[in-house]
Amino acid sequence: MIVRQFLKWVKTAPAAERADATSALARAYLHSDLSAEDRRAAEAALLLLLDDPSPLVRLAIAESLASHRQAPVGIVLALASEPGEIGELVLARSPVISVGELVEVVGEGDGWRQTAIASRDVVPAPVAAAIAEVGEANACLTLIENDGSDVPGFALGRIVSRFGHLPAVREALLRRDGLPAEAHQALIRSVADTLSAFVVQKEWLPPEQAARLTKEACEKATVAIAHGRPAEDVRAFVEHLRAKGELTSALVLRSLLSGQVRLFFEAVSLLSGLPTAKVAALAADRTGSAFRALYDRAGLPRGAFVAFRTALEVVQKASYVDAGKDGLAEPRGLKRRIVERVLEQHRNMPAGEEVDQILNQLRRWQVEAARDEARALEGGLAA
Repeated sequence: MIVRQFLKWVKTAPAAERADATSALARAYLHSDLSAEDRRAAEAALLLLLDDPSPLVRLAIAESLASHRQAPVGIVLALASEPGEIGELVLARSPVISVGELVEVVGEGDGWRQTAIASRDVVPAPVAAAIAEVGEANACLTLIENDGSDVPGFALGRIVSRFGHLPAVREALLRRDGLPAEAHQALIRSVADTLSAFVVQKEWLPPEQAARLTKEACEKATVAIAHGRPAEDVRAFVEHLRAKGELTSALVLRSLLSGQVRLFFEAVSLLSGLPTAKVAALAADRTGSAFRALYDRAGLPRGAFVAFRTALEVVQKASYVDAGKDGLAEPRGLKRRIVERVLEQHRNMPAGEEVDQILNQLRRWQVEAARDEARALEGGLAA
């Protein structure tokens, strides 16, 4: 009886008063001890009020029902289909909307609605993956900034490939805990390619030089990304690099010159087709013949054998840790002691095109290692 009187009253009441009364009805539905008959009548009344000409009434229903698990699913889904603030409010809060329904809304391609879903307190992995695949840039940014979002590694990689050129997205990704190595490396590649294109466009460097610097910068970042990760993550990372065509001999040598033995072993294991434990055993052979066979099987450049062998000898004789002399932090990049020892051995080799190329690369790495060491020293002294 009361609900019927209410419906009769709302036909003539002003919009603001209708909205206030509708909000009270929705709260009563959720929180009052109504009989089954009154509850059905109240739900029917709320359904009828969805057709009210004033958006204030529908907004009042949305604000009252959006966060409650006892809200009627039919009414919530109707509100979720509303354009603008009403739909976004429900999509951002309602716990009664299923994962499948959220994925369907994401696929419809409305950027504001995608962003509302990305801002939910909890964003399940399937919904996050859908946003990463088809969501607009702002929705993806909201997703990766949301601590409650469960974003799979492949989805983060997809966001990198789609929006890695946007500074805000890059910064948010780098701030996110647990960023997979593959996504991190793809992000670095995106930044490097963007900068390289800009430099070439401005004619600050010839295209060949810009490409070489970009490649070396990416390889440096790639080795740094692998630092300190679990063995299984390093293996997966190396497999990713190979699939992308980025597991180069220069990268493998850089890993060894940086003291990253795990990365080196996993790379050679993948290139040679031998288990990692077998690679480690062959590399430990002091006679050098076993390592030569391993080296040839991995298909590494013949002219770089002395560089690899010398670097491996130095690494096996020394222990490389994060703390350097006098307690100062040692840079994670190239180790100057290893690079200079390899360079010394390589200078004695007969000249040739491949040897000269490696020698030039080692000289550039020597400068890089010296500069990194100086920066680390400066930072340690300042601290």
